[in-house]
Amino acid sequence: MRLYGLEEHFVTAEVTEAWKRHDPQPAEPMMKRALAAGVLPALLDVGEGRIAAMDDAGIDTAVLSLTTPGLQNLPAAEAVALQVAVNDGLAEAIRRHPGRLQGFATLATPAPPAAADELRRAVTELGFHGTLVNAHSGGRALDAAGFWDIYEAAEDLRAPVYLHPRAPVPSVTDAYYRGFGEPVDSMLATGAFGWHYDAGLTVLRMIIAGVFDRFPGLQVILGHWGEVVLFYLDRVAAMDPLVTLRRPIADYFRTNIFITPGGIASHKYLRWSRETVGAERIMYASDYPFNRERAGSARAFVDSAPLGGADRELIASGNWEKLVAGIRRD
Repeated sequence: MRLYGLEEHFVTAEVTEAWKRHDPQPAEPMMKRALAAGVLPALLDVGEGRIAAMDDAGIDTAVLSLTTPGLQNLPAAEAVALQVAVNDGLAEAIRRHPGRLQGFATLATPAPPAAADELRRAVTELGFHGTLVNAHSGGRALDAAGFWDIYEAAEDLRAPVYLHPRAPVPSVTDAYYRGFGEPVDSMLATGAFGWHYDAGLTVLRMIIAGVFDRFPGLQVILGHWGEVVLFYLDRVAAMDPLVTLRRPIADYFRTNIFITPGGIASHKYLRWSRETVGAERIMYASDYPFNRERAGSARAFVDSAPLGGADRELIASGNWEKLVAGIRRD
């Protein structure tokens, strides 16, 4: 049984230099963390060190994605130029490690038409398996109609979109996640709480905005057990009479959205997710290097999960392999 990791991050020196040019004293907490001495070397390594870490975790294949905030905090022209360089560099790393590395395209969301074109190139020419985007760009949540070119391309290619959190916009951060000093403020705004609500609200907004009615074949992947919203679907159902959608909101989570742990190794959350959306909607992700699985712990999480053999196979590899097999490459 192969084990795929779907939220496995990297960065390039060119991207970190661009970040520093535009934000010399990083204001975004996760950008600050990515540049920290204890994390940056692992993010930069898409070679032997990365493969060794995968072997230690028990992950057979990692699907690499540019770490948050990606190119989404950069001016459009610079982001457009960098998306090509980043994707070409990742494609070269994948060629050096066939079978061990796969890729999600990096996209210049500040320029959605160019991002859509790059997604098509990355899938059809570079062999990537979709894209990872972060929850907002230019201060706008990704439900905004201006981003729909990306979803149109993804649906046409039958390629998934991994919707990853990003630190909430500054006004939200200032209102809700300040007052305790560092590092508490930053962690409260990101990995402990804030960014999960932000990403969950983004996918909820996508549903309510009609993204999945307009693009019914679009498949979105949500990490961290569904970014909180999965646990509130019964409550969210109160919105159903108020919105104009083809189906109840919860239905979209069972047809258009996949769930991964995103580094939260919880069998309790796994049981809830399986009960809510089914094993055919769950895949594995370790969130390397922000979360580091060691001594086979990634594989042990799946092997020891309270699952039957068929469901275990789906979560470890079957769901991802089926999704990838359906991608259009021409």
